[in-house]
Amino acid sequence: MAATRIQAPPGAQAALRAVRLLKLFTPARAELQLHEVAKLAGLNKTTAHRLLRALQSEGLIDRNQRSGGYCLGPVLMALGVQALSSNNLRLRARPMLRRLAQESGETATLEIPIDDSMLILDEVTGDHVVGAAANVGTRWPMHATSTGKALIAFEENGLDRLRRKLQPLTENTIVCREDLERQLGHIRKKGFAETIDELEQGFSGVATIIRGGLGEVLGAVSICGPTQRLDGARRSLLAESLLTAARGLQPRH
Repeated sequence: MAATRIQAPPGAQAALRAVRLLKLFTPARAELQLHEVAKLAGLNKTTAHRLLRALQSEGLIDRNQRSGGYCLGPVLMALGVQALSSNNLRLRARPMLRRLAQESGETATLEIPIDDSMLILDEVTGDHVVGAAANVGTRWPMHATSTGKALIAFEENGLDRLRRKLQPLTENTIVCREDLERQLGHIRKKGFAETIDELEQGFSGVATIIRGGLGEVLGAVSICGPTQRLDGARRSLLAESLLTAARGLQPRH
């Protein structure tokens, strides 16, 4: 059962434009010039500038006085910290992530879907000197991650999230939708997903979904690390740990 997508009410166009404008900023596009914002948002410069000024007045957008570029503002940072601290799923999953990281020695992550990407909501690193490391708040393309593939495999109409052309991140990234659909069928049978050198060369992971009390897909949990340590046999063992942990996290009635 997928989470219901709420339709925007009539008269919310200005608010939607402002929110979509905020979502233009990513780690790869941390600062944007006015003409870039207008082009990416599909707006004329006057409208884009008006929205930016409104967001800037509330501290949601900041402007680099030297370059003239715009970036996310301090109020958004505070809201992000508040959202993390009050997120019930993150609070419930934290002990599980610690246990998985301690038992496996690898990095355990909790991720949730944002459009066609997976957002790292929380992570706990393992004890290996060389291991996987990302930042909470990082977003990765669904089709190149074990968490993303697990989510679209089990979420109702999950493939509908992938509206854009699938981009290759490595030579192993699946970019053919037919190939991806076949893999999703195998994921449903096994209960977990894998990636091997698809997000980054030398990086592999295994993941499964987390469900809510009504069976809805809330997100996914993964264990990831260097490919040289995560061979097929070890990925299978880690998958069993993930499946057990995910079942234990699902609310019981």
